[in-house]
Amino acid sequence: MTAKVDDAILTRRLAQGTGEILKGVRNVGLLRGRNLGDAGDDLAQNWIARVLSQHRPDDGVLSEEAADNPARLAKDRVWIIDPLDGTKEFATGRQDWAVHIALVENGRPIHAAVGLPDLGVVFTSEDAKAVGGPLSRKIVMSHNRAPQVASFVAEKMGFDTLPMGSAGAKAMHVLLGDADAYVHAGGQYEWDSAAPVGVCLAAGLHCSRLDGSPLTYNNKDTYLPDVLICRPELAEDMLKFAAEFREANGSFA
Repeated sequence: MTAKVDDAILTRRLAQGTGEILKGVRNVGLLRGRNLGDAGDDLAQNWIARVLSQHRPDDGVLSEEAADNPARLAKDRVWIIDPLDGTKEFATGRQDWAVHIALVENGRPIHAAVGLPDLGVVFTSEDAKAVGGPLSRKIVMSHNRAPQVASFVAEKMGFDTLPMGSAGAKAMHVLLGDADAYVHAGGQYEWDSAAPVGVCLAAGLHCSRLDGSPLTYNNKDTYLPDVLICRPELAEDMLKFAAEFREANGSFA
């Protein structure tokens, strides 16, 4: 009989184990480029699916790397995962890729873990604490699809922008105080933000859509195109400038 593992420990161990699998796939040096990224996605997804099937067979699952099962919509508990967030970064030897594991209950992350395997760390909603102190005066944003709204907000705030890969990596840099905010618009899905938002909310950061509405998960439509994660004292001004950008341009994208 399998020993019962509580939700918090299971969330952390899923992130740790997935990170080890991915580093192992990459470090032997036999694959590169697209083949390396695809192998990482496939192996990580397979392992996570097997673990959840054994330890949480009654929970729903939503993953970037698996076909969506609509049965999750009737579940109170759903695991929302991205086994490898930042496949391009992983496959090209960068460090800004992540593992996202979130357990969502009634639309809200109740346990979450973001692993940054190349840095040897897993951030969890159980023990994450946001760094305070002086502002870094930086906003992290996508280096692949840099949103104009992020540059607009940065200019209005007198901040610099810092391009980065994985959504999880960007969110954790806000948690660590290397940046004061993460601004994204123009396309994401629930698995891109569920785990980072779960960790950041638990750490006391502001997390919302760019219009200020709450982020909810396990929806029929998994598209969640924009997000703001920031120090709470900056949220009002950042939302105001984001609204100003939308009014002038017709959207946040």
